[in-house]
Amino acid sequence: MPNNPTLETTFCGIKCLNPFWLASAPPANCGEQVMRAFDAGWGGAVWKTIGEPITNVSSRYSSIDWDGRRMMGLNNIELISDRPIDVNLAEIAEVKRRYPSNVVIASLMVESRRETWHDIVQRAEDAGADGLELNFGCPHGMSERGMGSAVGQVPEYAERITGWVKERARTPVIVKLTPNITDIRATARAAKRAGADALSAINTINSITGIDLDTLEPNPNVGGLSSHGGYCGPAVKPIALNMVHQVMSDPLSALPLSGIGGIGNWRDAVEFLLLGSSSVQVCTAVMHYGYRIVEDMADGMLQWMAEKGYSTIDDFRGLSLPKVREWKDLDLNYKIVARIHEDLCIGCQLCYTACWDGAHQCIHLDRTLPAPDITRTPAQVTAESSRRIAMTPIPKLDLTATASNTVTPLERIPRVDEHHCVGCNLCSLVCPVDNCITMERVDTGLAPETWAERTATPV
Repeated sequence: MPNNPTLETTFCGIKCLNPFWLASAPPANCGEQVMRAFDAGWGGAVWKTIGEPITNVSSRYSSIDWDGRRMMGLNNIELISDRPIDVNLAEIAEVKRRYPSNVVIASLMVESRRETWHDIVQRAEDAGADGLELNFGCPHGMSERGMGSAVGQVPEYAERITGWVKERARTPVIVKLTPNITDIRATARAAKRAGADALSAINTINSITGIDLDTLEPNPNVGGLSSHGGYCGPAVKPIALNMVHQVMSDPLSALPLSGIGGIGNWRDAVEFLLLGSSSVQVCTAVMHYGYRIVEDMADGMLQWMAEKGYSTIDDFRGLSLPKVREWKDLDLNYKIVARIHEDLCIGCQLCYTACWDGAHQCIHLDRTLPAPDITRTPAQVTAESSRRIAMTPIPKLDLTATASNTVTPLERIPRVDEHHCVGCNLCSLVCPVDNCITMERVDTGLAPETWAERTATPV
């Protein structure tokens, strides 16, 4: 085990103090913010997208809360920077003067003209930006003006503009991909053909977060009206991970990639790195909790690396890529079943309800004896269950309960019919007690076989 793992890494030739960057968004709107973020420990920042100043609306944000958690998903209809280009570039220069070891990436979006792109590229690099991120992903407002996702959704446009930028750029060019497309690899391949040095993914997802049922007006509310916006936050992480895998597992797409989408802690960051990302970008979590979350992100990743025996990020980057396959390549003869641990069960019977109403009817309420009668049919079990009234167990008063060494009376603990269990995992997912239901492998005695192998035409 290494004594001193390091978070220092390199992204498309850019040396990084750590892989944690602010995404191009409100937390990286100005120099004062970026410098405070660097003081907190962030390794880099992608400046809020620079272009001709715009006028924003009010309000701009709405969110989805879930099970007591605020901002599980965040929607925004804010556009790119509303500050003059010269002001942004002057602040980039000052930040780089004060923090030469931190990475500053200039996110750019201008009209689709070669000379306009050449001009903004030269100005951003002259200001000292370490690299350029081309915003081909913004799904609202700017796309209506022929920019943002209007470019990223058309691979030919993305290839052309990336080519224009590469004609002038002296620093690495990063193409930011839109998820609002049938196949994200199409634009990634186009960017790579045009000479892009790296990619970032994903940008926000088109969304409408909800309607006020009293006023019938959607959110965020702008004088009684709204517009589709960009969705981000923890809710989008599974989508982002899938798209990162799509890009990084495709030889025609793969480039150094900065992962984005729902990252809020070190575990999230590690998952993106395991799927091939070289750095990660964070927005919503910073908007929610502030810059200092990076302290726990760095400490957590370092501790995990030490426990696993990794010295550098490159030691584990991409290790999970080959473990994600097409469905046809999965072993049809691999079998797991659910096991309910009596000593942990609280008798809530959520697993029973979930299995009967939402899965495969393999969990039963027939444990009236230490050795349950498994001869009854599901119909009989259902009939008996409907006659019973569920009551909160009180062990001291349940004198008639079957003798057991568990706190919960045995008659309230469901039983898994392992012969019919399909191993879907639903019961373990709904169970409120950690490790009460575990999924355990059963030897079928059959050799591994995939669907591709089963349906292969004999030679």
